[in-house]
Amino acid sequence: MYQHRRERLTALIRDQYNGIRKTLADASGWSEARISQILSSTYREGRAFSEKIARKLEADLDLAPMFFDHGALASAEYAAERSAGQPFLRVRPIDADSPGVVQIRRVKLRLSAGIVGFSVDPDEDAPASFNLETDWISRHRFAPDDLIAIEVTGESMEPRLYRGDLVVVNTADKAPSDGQVFAVNYEGEPVVKRLTRDAGQWWLTSDNPDQRRFPRKLCDGVGCLIVGRVVLKKSENI
Repeated sequence: MYQHRRERLTALIRDQYNGIRKTLADASGWSEARISQILSSTYREGRAFSEKIARKLEADLDLAPMFFDHGALASAEYAAERSAGQPFLRVRPIDADSPGVVQIRRVKLRLSAGIVGFSVDPDEDAPASFNLETDWISRHRFAPDDLIAIEVTGESMEPRLYRGDLVVVNTADKAPSDGQVFAVNYEGEPVVKRLTRDAGQWWLTSDNPDQRRFPRKLCDGVGCLIVGRVVLKKSENI
């Protein structure tokens, strides 16, 4: 039941509070630290989200009574299977309604040279979405709608990023930062590069040590526009 309540609260934060834990905390009048405690699977051995706490939080958020306990029967049946010594764990498919998960769009960027804005096309060669845990999104205070997933092309960022790797881009974070990796509109082409500061100027640099093939390029003016900062990667290259 404790785990079920945590999943229900995590889904509520995702669906109604843009994945931001602090927003829910402010709405309820609770501290963000207290919300983090009841969401923790280790604090007080994972038993912090008690009956009393659940009913109080429902009232403070104007939720229906027993909101956090709704649907617990299926979870109880699942727990019973485990306690009965079943030698397996039931596979539960993940979809848009799965608690604790946000689906990030997998897209291809459509850019124009010299234009700050951008549009996206669905990535037809890949599944429609990339699943991220709401707890991770909330912990970093990202807004799910600002996140997109794109595929890395080329070899310029090896060995840290390879062709075909997936990166999640926070499009709300466009402020240049020395040493950070960004998705960039470079003269109308989408590139993933590390931004570095040198001699008072910003440069797009590659991680590939072959600097003759992948020389750094000046990031200045409308020819180099930041789409967003890369905040996560998924790679099969180990």
